[in-house]
Amino acid sequence: MNQPHPLEHVLFEVKRTIVGQDVLLERMAVALLAGGHLLVEGVPGLAKTLAVKSLAAAIGGQFQRVQFTPDLVPADLVGTRVYHQHTGEFETVLGPVFANLLLADEINRAPAKVQSALLEVMQEHQVTIGRETFAVPEPFLVMATENPIESEGTYPLPEAQVDRFMMKVVVGYPTPPEEHAIVARSLQSAPLTQAMLTPESLIELRTRVEGVYVDPAITDYAVRLVSATRSPGIVGLGELEHYLSYGASPRASIALVHGGRALAFLRGRAYVLPQDVAELAPDVLRHRVVLSYEALADDLDADAIVTRVLGSVPAPDVVLQSR
Repeated sequence: MNQPHPLEHVLFEVKRTIVGQDVLLERMAVALLAGGHLLVEGVPGLAKTLAVKSLAAAIGGQFQRVQFTPDLVPADLVGTRVYHQHTGEFETVLGPVFANLLLADEINRAPAKVQSALLEVMQEHQVTIGRETFAVPEPFLVMATENPIESEGTYPLPEAQVDRFMMKVVVGYPTPPEEHAIVARSLQSAPLTQAMLTPESLIELRTRVEGVYVDPAITDYAVRLVSATRSPGIVGLGELEHYLSYGASPRASIALVHGGRALAFLRGRAYVLPQDVAELAPDVLRHRVVLSYEALADDLDADAIVTRVLGSVPAPDVVLQSR
């Protein structure tokens, strides 16, 4: 565990192209290790797409990019059956989702029926076309970018699909020194990103992550955090009840524990600490909490509610024993 693992080399390779965005890159690595999908939100021009493309190049494997537009149809994503007149038979043509890493660029530019085409493949890693079912290659990961919902010409993502994203990372503007470095790099040709991993070695890394110890108290902490988003009154936050229409689903508890395990592995530990879970909680919960109209009227966002919940749910004192 003390030796640097290959994902450190992957992140270093991505950083040859990307300036800053440390949190985003770390969350990408967590998603890779935990096998979860990632949603990245930010205004245009913050290198969201470039970060995902650079990561895809650094991990090797098959990469596909789909630009979501209002005229996209589900068959453009998953594939369709084509009739050949000269043979009188149908042939199945597989779509771009059949890749190790799928970049769904500006996913909220397409209507809900297209976004919903990703539901089956994100959860079950398979696509059904006609009466046939096709498995996508492993490992399989969807990384989607979106502009803020308030932008003109966008569609809100269906709740069922949003819940399938393990984390939602909000990307902010760079600091002035970072922006200076960005401009300086733009004056030269961008370096080619080298593949530092193979899909097989990524699957092997995931197996090693499964060996990271998760204390039962850590699991209990994750469940208490998620439960508090459904019933804030149980942690003394009764005043938040009318701000929440729905809390986070059990997928959030799973994502917190699996994500915490991946983060611990990434930081060279063989055990999960409560701060691993707490650090990932905003990214895991912000898109799963459905706010009421009262919250919107009082200018209260999901991050503010998650922060209140984090401050009210006590972290456990985990006594770590050698296994």
